Amino acid sequence: MPSSDEYRTAADPEPTVALPVATDKPVDPEVEVELARSQTLLEQMGGLSGLIYSTLPVLVFVPVNTVAGLTAAIWAALGVAAGVLVWRLYRHDPVQPAISGFFGVGLCAFIAYRVGEAKGFFLFGIYTSLVYAGVFAVSILVRWPLVGVIWGALNGHGTAWRTDRRIRKLYSLATVVWVVVFGARYLVQSQLYDTDHTTWLAVARIAMGWPLTAVALVVTVWAVRRAGHLPADKSAAGTESTRA
Repeated sequence: MPSSDEYRTAADPEPTVALPVATDKPVDPEVEVELARSQTLLEQMGGLSGLIYSTLPVLVFVPVNTVAGLTAAIWAALGVAAGVLVWRLYRHDPVQPAISGFFGVGLCAFIAYRVGEAKGFFLFGIYTSLVYAGVFAVSILVRWPLVGVIWGALNGHGTAWRTDRRIRKLYSLATVVWVVVFGARYLVQSQLYDTDHTTWLAVARIAMGWPLTAVALVVTVWAVRRAGHLPADKSAAGTESTRA
């Protein structure tokens, strides 16, 4: 699972949230907190809309390159990334993910320009996936699974969970899922890159992007809930209010 810095590379969420349906059954405050905080990892990545917005430059780049050439495609992708940033500013949403996304697109565009081929636009993402897969795999081997490390850092649990073998196994399992996701991205996309299938490379980039990330997040949330690791501050607040 990506580092906390990586989580912030996409924009914040904007999907409409469904209103709760009235019911006679009382809502367990602890369950309510857990369900709310189970979305922390997705929020750190910028939410669903942020993950979708991150695909827009790719959706624009490939067809523009086919019709008008590499230079036009580069400027089109940069224009879309800039448009997302302006849109976030207009909506008064946090702009740090959009700024990071803009610079990311700029780096990909620069690589494509230097390579002289459209497929170069995807080169940075391919090797980034390889690096992440390696880092996550090593974290399992040294018994510091990154899912636990990152979750503990985000929610105040620290690293005390490492003394519990059961919890360490849960976080190791979740970390393995992230290794598989990043490893699959690298293997598939590097093969498409080497065989000059630029259009299919774009398809793979999108199909293996936020959909696979969502799957890995589901497993991560499952591991966190099985470990019983609600955010420390929320849990403490709930305990104090109960005592009062």
